[in-house]
Amino acid sequence: MKGAVAAGHPKTAEAAVRMYALGGNAFDAALAALAAACVVEPVLTSLGGGGFLLARPVDRDATLYDFFVQTPHQRRPKAEAEFYPVIADFGTAQQEFHIGSGAIATPGTLRGLTICQRQLGSLPLSEILAPAIEYARDGVPINALQASIFKIVGPIYRATPAAAALYDGATLGIAGERFRQPELADTLTWIAAEGDAPFYHGELAQRLATHCAEQGGHLGIDDLRQYRHIERQPLHHRYRGWRVATNPAPSSGGVLMGFALAALDGQDLGATTFGGTHHLKALAAVMAQTNLARHDGLLRRSEQHRELMARHLASIAGHPVNNRGTTHISTIDKTGNCASLTLSNGEGSGQLLPGTGIMLNNMLGEEDLNTEGFNRWPCDVRVSSMMAPTLADNDQRLIAIGSGGSNRLRTAILQTLCNVIDFGMSPEAAVAAPRIHYERGQLDIEPGFSAASVQTLATDYPNHRVWTSPNLFFGGTHTVCWDGRAFSGAGDARRGGVFRCT
Repeated sequence: MKGAVAAGHPKTAEAAVRMYALGGNAFDAALAALAAACVVEPVLTSLGGGGFLLARPVDRDATLYDFFVQTPHQRRPKAEAEFYPVIADFGTAQQEFHIGSGAIATPGTLRGLTICQRQLGSLPLSEILAPAIEYARDGVPINALQASIFKIVGPIYRATPAAAALYDGATLGIAGERFRQPELADTLTWIAAEGDAPFYHGELAQRLATHCAEQGGHLGIDDLRQYRHIERQPLHHRYRGWRVATNPAPSSGGVLMGFALAALDGQDLGATTFGGTHHLKALAAVMAQTNLARHDGLLRRSEQHRELMARHLASIAGHPVNNRGTTHISTIDKTGNCASLTLSNGEGSGQLLPGTGIMLNNMLGEEDLNTEGFNRWPCDVRVSSMMAPTLADNDQRLIAIGSGGSNRLRTAILQTLCNVIDFGMSPEAAVAAPRIHYERGQLDIEPGFSAASVQTLATDYPNHRVWTSPNLFFGGTHTVCWDGRAFSGAGDARRGGVFRCT
């Protein structure tokens, strides 16, 4: 066996498997999957967005590669910025998003792709991008999940003539229709030949700066020329003998997950029944405590908790948080190289970089970036995130895990890890098991727990909602496990996930 991958689309996973077949390592596989996801998961990620890769080569310590978005150096006056709301219809609810050229932050995905390929990969960039180029040129059928997501955010992907021409009515939201992106195929071919230089220093950089100047955006040529990836030491936790590494400050998802692990570590969940009253009450209480820690810095009940909350408050200071839609990729190869990669484009700004097929992000439209009102985000800072790509090991097994799902992703990762560590579940069972999520005073409960346990939770948390079926609301923990002999894992069905090994 050469390696394994878990991801959010069959073609994303296929791209990774093709790298293993060529003799590539886990990082080649993850980066090929990244590029493929930008083609086949277009609402969830894009070359115009950003992300994080937690990489642990077999012979080195883990490193967190931060290539998330940066706020522009300068803000245009509000009256000059193209920035406006659209309504996304989720069926049971509606949500307002903000798009336009004035919502675009400096993208980092292409920089992350090329830097990680040079530092970690074993295959040339042309090989890594070949599957994505093929998928964009020849097209791929829209699957049911992508069709449903397209229907929700349709107003964004029809917001401009260029976007409407690409994501036209014959394709948008129709499962089974073949979606071709010839301009994106040409752009990826260009990147395969020249790296990221055209995007950050050359013709594409100038094209993006000109587009923003003419269309009410904030980005200038210096935003692109001065963009840098950042290599960070991961945040490390110990949980029942396992070493857990995740996304450090200034992102806050990993810190909050560490707080939850510390709170659970003093409770013997393994002596309880999964889904039993004690288990679910403990989970719900820890989630409630974590929310208090997140918002108010409360519950300073021990030295350990005080330190964790101090880290959390430091992690978000001066770094506005983005909580938007994401996708995730996990890879491990037979030598023990492992990668956990989480990506986002927000919902997309409705603006394509002219002539490239690249949908640009709308990260500046995130409400948490504009706590004092829109168009008042801090200039030239790395945006924080709830994204928490994670690796865990105990000298016998290695797990690469992460999730999409904005604020829910950290509780999804937490529960999946606990299912493996505390309850001895296989990765497949751990990912498929029902979840809960507590936030802003409301407890959400997936189906699958006993009626008695749900009734106990309902009594303790009167403001609750019991879902009728598993839902992507509860994240998508695409997970790979390696025990030195065999791979196991699961792509989370809630988010169209697939697991492949070769």
